[in-house]
Amino acid sequence: MTAAGARPRRLATVDLGTNTVRLLVVEVNDGELNDGAWRALHQTQRVTRLGEGQAAAGRLLPEPMRRTAAAVAEFAHAARELGASSVRIVATSAVREAGNRGEFVARLEAESGESVEVVSGEDEARLTLQGVTSGLPGLGASFVLFDIGGGSTEFVLARGGGAAAAVSLRLGVVPLVEEWGEPGPVRWDRFARMREAIDRRLAAEVPDGIAGARADEMVGTAGTVTTLAALDLGLPAYDAARVHGHRLGRAALERELARLGALSVADRGRLPCLEPGRADVIIPGIAICLAAMARLQREHVVVSDHGLREGILGELLGATR
Repeated sequence: MTAAGARPRRLATVDLGTNTVRLLVVEVNDGELNDGAWRALHQTQRVTRLGEGQAAAGRLLPEPMRRTAAAVAEFAHAARELGASSVRIVATSAVREAGNRGEFVARLEAESGESVEVVSGEDEARLTLQGVTSGLPGLGASFVLFDIGGGSTEFVLARGGGAAAAVSLRLGVVPLVEEWGEPGPVRWDRFARMREAIDRRLAAEVPDGIAGARADEMVGTAGTVTTLAALDLGLPAYDAARVHGHRLGRAALERELARLGALSVADRGRLPCLEPGRADVIIPGIAICLAAMARLQREHVVVSDHGLREGILGELLGATR
């Protein structure tokens, strides 16, 4: 129950990823700040593919920067128009790895009128864990979280509400699709080679302390697993309430791989819940997901619709108390 006379406050977060920019605007009453309660007023996302061509060039390219800066500025202005008193913009792997990072951050700040924070892989993992934990409080004493992104993939061993171990891999769906993707149906010999390369990376870079941990659950967040959950559920349109907490099994992933792999990228983009901007990267995303389940010896993953964006919000709420 909201305290009598409590003043509502509006806050916004922008999660600036390698593939997608996401906006969340919420309202919270001052009397509810201590319990972290908030109500979503507006949320949206746009695939801008900021990391397009970055793997080969070592820097962000002009056209991806232009369309991403435009999206961030539009989202920041929309948040202010909705009454947000604070807008926190957080950039992840594409920006932190870019040779022209400083130039792009300056451009983002000039066009949006807001400060831009570039987080480390470790901070990205910590914030994602905070968002997932707040949204799925019944996960048990320990779980392993993985977050497949456009430019990186994070693994976190959670114990007692905090991160006992974490690792961020420079392994994301955008460089994978640039190396292995094709516009037509999947060629399974190429997919097998991509999967072998991912398996080698996970074997070398995900420590045994995370991979072999006695954790209650394996939890996945971000666009790949939430999209796959929506497809597995057969949803006509994305429904966060149904996706959140869905248990996605290895067999279901393999069925979706066979179904999606038989289609061209254009045909995948026409499916419900699979936006055109994710139609090409969903195949390497499935490959990472299956490889992660194999590395951790798990048969299913619990899907979290909450992730980095909600973790950013949690810290913003703490800062405004």
